[in-house]
Amino acid sequence: MIKISTVASIVLVLIFARLAVRLWLARLNQRNVLANAHAIPDAFRGVIDEPTYARSIQYTLAQNRFGQLEMAYDALVLALILFSGVLPWGFRLFTHWLGTSAWAMAAFLLTTGVALALPGLPFEWYDQFRLEERFGFNTTTPRLWWMDRFKGLLLTLVLGGPLLALIIKIVEWTGNAWWLWAWGCLMAFQLVMLLVAPVLIMPLFNKFTPLPEGSLRERLLALGRRTGFLARGIQVMDGSKRSRHSNAFFTGFGRFRKIVLFDTLIQQLTEPELEAVLAHEIGHYKKRHIPKMLLWSAASSLIGLCLVSILAKQDWFFRSFGFEPGNIAPALLLFGLLAGLVSFWFSPLVHLWSRRYEYQADAYAAQTMSEPQSLIGALRKLNEKNLSNLTPHPYYSGFYYSHPTLLEREQALLRVAPAR
Repeated sequence: MIKISTVASIVLVLIFARLAVRLWLARLNQRNVLANAHAIPDAFRGVIDEPTYARSIQYTLAQNRFGQLEMAYDALVLALILFSGVLPWGFRLFTHWLGTSAWAMAAFLLTTGVALALPGLPFEWYDQFRLEERFGFNTTTPRLWWMDRFKGLLLTLVLGGPLLALIIKIVEWTGNAWWLWAWGCLMAFQLVMLLVAPVLIMPLFNKFTPLPEGSLRERLLALGRRTGFLARGIQVMDGSKRSRHSNAFFTGFGRFRKIVLFDTLIQQLTEPELEAVLAHEIGHYKKRHIPKMLLWSAASSLIGLCLVSILAKQDWFFRSFGFEPGNIAPALLLFGLLAGLVSFWFSPLVHLWSRRYEYQADAYAAQTMSEPQSLIGALRKLNEKNLSNLTPHPYYSGFYYSHPTLLEREQALLRVAPAR
């Protein structure tokens, strides 16, 4: 029999071990940035000017300091949530009022999720309206910021409520094999969302307009024809109404696929550079990175649901956090809160895999363009415009960066396709 005190001790160790490593990584990164702050490193001379480099240092350090405070706050909030007794108290209150039906348990999970998001709102607000504002990135308004969160809450209720209720009903209907059926239901939901989100959900937050007729449109359509990447259209997203950060992506699949460019990206890059960025995104498609990542996500979900099904049979798991055994809803909630304590330690492996895909997409873009300089130029401008950290500590980037650093990408591009 596993003791309740042992479980609590292990969880507390995991919470504060993760915090300690995150703070250590932040300090390593801070020292590495400061060590390179006195002058532009040789590798970046001619890439970025002195004032912009100094500003990128200031932005990185400000985000670093803020991030350390947020990490400590999050760890303390998680420990309090898990061991203060507030979760079982809320569960007893909910079941007293609404019973234990599938819809009642879905409402409990949704309400708890919303309540747990509230402590983080002040940090989100400060990041958007203080830090991002200070460095010239913020373009949103308080009204739009709150509307985004309100719309997100409504979508969570409208889509998440029925999905959670269905999963809980599946537990009642299918017995010990519920996690397999629930996984199938979850995968079907995700596939439907891949089709529905670009058409119905994304337009709730941003405006999408066709890329106007002209040389850029013709250039990008020609690239699509040349690479066999046929899309329904090329659209421009008004990302500038929230931030000056930029991006490009494509949504949907099959004949519903659409290329999306941030309006800020179009303003920042030349036409050959935009073509190279799109070629990079097409590289992800041609190398089948997206199906592979979807398979990884599906496998992770399957493993997660299997673990929940095992833990839901253990009385010690419920009692360690103040719950009475027998209901799947607390098990789902606790697993959601605890999973990050374990997955954090695997993030270097996941990011290593992601960076490998980025190198492959870069190489595809360089080969498609028959030269690497357009993509290198785009990457340099994006790093400059976003005030990216050009000198992260290797351990820090290993834990947190899904993309290689600018220097790593340039070196890899020049090895694949030497500059003319």
